[in-house]
Amino acid sequence: MSAPIGVAQPDAVRRKVEAWLAKDDQAEAIALAARPEWPVEPLLKIDGRSVRVVPCPTPLAARAALHDRADGERLVLLTELTDAELGDGLLAHLSGQRVRKIDPWDLVRQMFGGVADLDPTLVRVGGWVADALSDHFPPGGWPAPPGAILTRDHALRSLSAELLDLPPGELDDSGLVQWSTDARRQRRFALLPKNVADGVTAYLSAVAGHVAVPVMAAVRAGHGVDVIPLGLLAGLLWAEGGGQAAQMEAAVGRTRLEPRFGGLRLTVQQAGALHQAAEAWAYRTFDSGGDARDEALRMLRRAEAIAAEIGVTELLGASAILPSGFIQRLRAFADAVRIAVPAGGSALPAAVTRAQSALATVEAHRAAEPRRVEAARMAVRLLRWLTTTDGPPPATLLDALHRQVRQDGWVDRARLDLFAGDPDPQVAEAYRLLHRAVDARRSRHDRQFATLLAEATAAEAEPGALLRVEDVLDRVVQPILDHGHRVLLLVLDGMSVAAATELAESATGSGAWVELTPEGGPRTGVLAALPTVTEASRCALLSGRLAAGGQQAERKAFDARFPAGRLLHKATLRAGAGAALEPAVLAALEDPAVPLVAAVVNTIDDALDRSDPGTTVWGKDTTITVVGDLLASAAGRVIVLLSDHGHVVDRGPESVTLPSASSENRWRPATGPADEAEVTVTGSRVLLGGGSVVLPWREEVRYGPRKAGYHGGAAPAEAVIPLLVLTAGDEHAVPGWTGAPVASPDWWREPLTENAAPPSRSGVSGRRQPRRAVEQADSLFDITAIAAPGTAQPAAASESAATTPGLVAALLASERYAQRRDPRVPLADERVAALLNTLLAGGDRATLDTLAARANVPAHRISGTVTALRRLLQVEGYPVITLDADGRTVHLNRALLVEQFGLEPR
Repeated sequence: MSAPIGVAQPDAVRRKVEAWLAKDDQAEAIALAARPEWPVEPLLKIDGRSVRVVPCPTPLAARAALHDRADGERLVLLTELTDAELGDGLLAHLSGQRVRKIDPWDLVRQMFGGVADLDPTLVRVGGWVADALSDHFPPGGWPAPPGAILTRDHALRSLSAELLDLPPGELDDSGLVQWSTDARRQRRFALLPKNVADGVTAYLSAVAGHVAVPVMAAVRAGHGVDVIPLGLLAGLLWAEGGGQAAQMEAAVGRTRLEPRFGGLRLTVQQAGALHQAAEAWAYRTFDSGGDARDEALRMLRRAEAIAAEIGVTELLGASAILPSGFIQRLRAFADAVRIAVPAGGSALPAAVTRAQSALATVEAHRAAEPRRVEAARMAVRLLRWLTTTDGPPPATLLDALHRQVRQDGWVDRARLDLFAGDPDPQVAEAYRLLHRAVDARRSRHDRQFATLLAEATAAEAEPGALLRVEDVLDRVVQPILDHGHRVLLLVLDGMSVAAATELAESATGSGAWVELTPEGGPRTGVLAALPTVTEASRCALLSGRLAAGGQQAERKAFDARFPAGRLLHKATLRAGAGAALEPAVLAALEDPAVPLVAAVVNTIDDALDRSDPGTTVWGKDTTITVVGDLLASAAGRVIVLLSDHGHVVDRGPESVTLPSASSENRWRPATGPADEAEVTVTGSRVLLGGGSVVLPWREEVRYGPRKAGYHGGAAPAEAVIPLLVLTAGDEHAVPGWTGAPVASPDWWREPLTENAAPPSRSGVSGRRQPRRAVEQADSLFDITAIAAPGTAQPAAASESAATTPGLVAALLASERYAQRRDPRVPLADERVAALLNTLLAGGDRATLDTLAARANVPAHRISGTVTALRRLLQVEGYPVITLDADGRTVHLNRALLVEQFGLEPR
C-alpha cells in the first residue's frame, strides 16, 4: 500500500513550476502528485506568464481543465491519480507525459542554484528542513554553496539566519544574545511550527554552544526580551560554593526561573554559557557609552527586578555587574573599613589588608560608580596612613612644612574625598568614623605646625633653608633667569598642597613636562605671609619683599623688579570667542625679550566663594584649563608653579563660628587672647592687623560668613604653599635642581601586607634633628634636599651585589648576566638589584611609581629604566619583565628568570 499523498505547499508548487518553465518546456500543463486541494489564489504570475493551479480529483476534471484553458495560459494539475488512471490521451498534454512527484529535495537543489548533489547528512536531518527552505525562501534567494554539494551546515546556517533575521556569521553566542534584544525578530521565530523551531535550536546548539537552548527556550516561552537579564541572574543561581542559606535561596530561585524558559530545567553548562554571553554583552555595551550604556543599564535594572520577583536579591552581591551587587560590595567594604578604624592609636595592618581586599572587589565591579570607587580608594589610603607611627613632633618649622608637603598634603587630598561622602548611609557612617580618626591625628599636626609658626614668626629668625613666599623671586626665579632660561611664573591663587598633588599629576602625566626638585630630592614648599590671605601673601610673592596690597601694588612692585617682564592677572588672560588665550599673552610667552611672564589664575580662589573645592579634581585639562593652555604655549620656558596661600574647606554642620570684631573668615586682630583653637602670631611677617593677629589652627573654625572654603588661618593647609618646577625635558635647566623622585608617600601607592612593620612617620627628614624652632640651617641656594620617609635612599640602593641576598645575588653573579650587560647603556647592578628586589617583595609585581621610589630613580626616567631592565633580562625573546595593559604595573616572571639565567629556584 502506497503512502498517502499530502497537500501541496504553495511555495513548493511555485518552485516546481519555476523549474518547469525555466526548461522552456512547450507542454500545456504539468501534473503534480498531491491532494486535489488549493485553498489560495489559483492564478500564479511567474516571469510575466500566467499559470493556473487546478485541483483534479478525476480524469474528467483534468480533461475539463485542459479544454477550458485560456490562450497562453499554462496549467498545474494537482491530482492523486496515477499515470494509468489518467490515460495516454491526457498524458500527451502533460510535461514529460507523466505525473510528477513534488520531491522537496529536488526543490532544495533548485533553490540553491541547481547544485549537483546533497550532503547525505542534510537529508537525514529530516523533511522539515526541505519544507522550511521552501516555505521561507527569501526574496533574493538562498546563497549559493561554495561547492557543487549542498552541505548540511550551509543549508541549516542559511535557514537559521533567515528565520532569525541574522547574518550567517552572527550565529554564535554573542549574536544570539544580541538578537534576543529585538522583540520583532523574536516574534517570527516564536510562530514557527514546533518541529522547525526544535530543529533550528538543535542546529544552533551545535554552532553556538550551550547558550542556544536557553535563549530559544526563553523566546518560545515569551520571555525572549529578558534573555540578558536572565543570563545575568543565571551566574548567581547556578554558582558553586556559598553558605547553606545561599545555596537554598539559589535552589528556590532556579525553580522559580523555570517558567521563563518554558519549563526547561537548565543544566549547569547551559546556565554558565548563558551567563557568560549575557555578561559579555553587558560589558561590551557598557564600554560603548552613550545610548548603548543606557540600554545596558536598563537590562541591569530588569535583572534586579526579576531577582526581586523570584526572591533572590540577597545573592546580588556576588554579581560583578549588577548595580545592587556594587552597593552590596561597597557596604561590605564599609564594614571592613569600620573594623579597621582604630579606636585609639594606629590602625592594625591585618584589618587594613582585609579592607584592601574588599576594595579590590569594589573596583572589579563593572557597574561601579567612578566617584564612589575613588572615595573608597582614598579610604584605604587613609587607613594605611593610620598604620604608620606618628613619631615625635617636628623639630623645626621647616620640618613641619615638609611634613605637609610630603605627607599631610596627600592626607588632605584623600580626606576631602572622604568628607564628600557616599549616598549610602552604611558607607557614609564608615567614612565618618574614618574621617574622625584621620582628623584627630591631623589636628595634632596642625597644632604643632601653628605653634612652630608662631614661635618662628615672633623670633624674626633668618630663614635658612626655609623658603618664604617673599623669597621666591630671589631664591627660585632669579637663579633660573641668571642661568639663561626664560620663566613662566604661574600663581594659582588659593591652591593648597592637596590640590597641587593633583595638578602635578595632570601636568606631568603625558611626559611633556618633567618636574624638578632641589638636588633631585623630595618636593619642598613655601611658607605664606600672614595672615594667609591674597592681600598679604600674593603681594609679597610678586613684590619679592614683605608687602600688602591689591593688584596695583603687585604690578608696581613687579614692574620695578622686572622691567622687561609681564604680569598677567585674570582679566588679562581672558580671550575673545574662539581663542584660548589673548594674542598679547601668547606674544609675551613667545617673545625671547620677555624673560619672565607671571600669570595669576584665580580659579581655585574663586571656587572658595562659589562652589565646592573639596570635591573638585584640580586638573589642567578639566577644572583649570587656562593652566593647560598656558603650559601648551610656554614649552620654551621653565615653569615655576605655586600659589600665594592654600585653603581649608567648609565643614558644614561641624563648623564652629567664633566671635570676632572683624568680618574676616580665618583671622582676627589680636584684640583678645587666643582660645584653644587659635594661636597669636606677632612679627614682621604679619602684614595685617597691625603686625599681631589671632589665627585659628583648627580647620573647622571661622569668624565670618559661611563660604565653600576659607583661608587666612594658621593651619598648614593654608600656610604651606606648594611649589612645582617644570621643564620641557631639560632636567638641568635649574641650577641645583634635577629630576624629581616619585612624590607620593609609600602608603599612598603601595598595598599593605599583614606582616609589614608599620613604617615610621617621624619624619619629614630622614634623620633626627635637635629641636630648633627658630633657626634653620643655611645653604647657598637655601633649599636643602631632605629625604622623605619611606623613600629609597642612595645608600640603600647602592647595596653591593655581593650582599644582595638570594635570587638577585645569584643573577648578578651569573655568567649569562655578565654577557648580556650592555657597556654602551649600562644599568648599574645596584639599580638592577633594587628593581628586582622590589618586584620580588611585591609578589613579582610592582607599579612604576613604587619601582622608581624603591630604586631611587627620578619619576620621569622609570619607564626608560624598566625598558632597559627588560632588554637586559630578555634572553632569546622570552619576556622576563612585562608591563600590564594599564601601563603602570610591571610583572616579573620569576620562573623564566631562573630558567633563562640558569639559577637555582628560590
